Amino acid sequence: MWMRGGTSKGGFFLASDLPADIEARNKLLVSIMGSPDMRQIDGMGGAHPLTSKIAVVSPSEREDCDVDYLFLQVQPDTGSISDSQNCGNMLAAVGPFAVERGLVPAKDGETVVRVYMVNSDSQADLLVQTPDGRVKYDGDAKIDGVPGTHAAIIQNYYGTAGAQCGALLPSGHEVDVIDDVEVTLIDNGMPSVMLRASDFGLSGYEEPKAIEETPGLKDRIESIRLKAGEMMGLGDVTDKTIPKMCLISEPQNGGIINTRTFIPHRVHEAVGVLAAASDAAACMFLNSVAKGLAEFEQVNPCRVDVEHPTGMMTVELEWDGETVIRTGLLRTARKLMDGVVFP
Repeated sequence: MWMRGGTSKGGFFLASDLPADIEARNKLLVSIMGSPDMRQIDGMGGAHPLTSKIAVVSPSEREDCDVDYLFLQVQPDTGSISDSQNCGNMLAAVGPFAVERGLVPAKDGETVVRVYMVNSDSQADLLVQTPDGRVKYDGDAKIDGVPGTHAAIIQNYYGTAGAQCGALLPSGHEVDVIDDVEVTLIDNGMPSVMLRASDFGLSGYEEPKAIEETPGLKDRIESIRLKAGEMMGLGDVTDKTIPKMCLISEPQNGGIINTRTFIPHRVHEAVGVLAAASDAAACMFLNSVAKGLAEFEQVNPCRVDVEHPTGMMTVELEWDGETVIRTGLLRTARKLMDGVVFP
């Protein structure tokens, strides 16, 4: 089934329909996407990391979850495939997919789909609209980066703080210095490195393409990313898609912060769901690199908007002391195609 989840798009597969051997599975999926080829002309991929994504779903053996969700990112040009990160956008479609495939029985009205996120060993509950026991895709919810309106899907995440790095602040510091640049290392579901855009001679409001074409910027960002990966306990991240690199600047439209995110080598046209969750959490540490830039009220739970190139994403964070215990977001999803793909 091909689905849009949030501001991403990709293929959704039952694990039982794929080879059990990981190498064989990955070879098959890369072939389906049409990589390695930047255009992905001989496959289903959309020539961009945001449209070259895979969700593998199966019934869960955990008592507190209904389904397991494994996210795989295929890089269009290289054909590399990675399970080193989550994708909260694709997660939005996991709920409808699980109901459509009969993994979770639909209730009349709303159905809660409890998801175990394999990549990060954490859990999310998805509230899916199911009037008359059928998934509803049309509605009046709008998310920036997606045309039109659709049925709302509420995501509540648990256990995201330090999910991949072991702590919300993996280095134990609100600010570290890498290559003479101050950074904040954060993991609230997506390992991320926060950097001030001004430290790179940028306003932070440039279009993604303009940032990608800034001479020497990618090399500087990548140098910091490789060192940050080691400091965050992620090891050698040369061939990994984490950590994400987030350039921040003062918000312009009432949000907590303005962002431009490397994912990790292209600049996101919007912002990833869990990246936004990490960005928001970092901004709430009073001595982080967002000091003097971020704007928010000290309330708990706190609902804030993370600004990005095509709008804003709303994030709700519930804290217990110095760590996040729940992250809530609103997303939408849509079924695009259900059929047979030929690798």
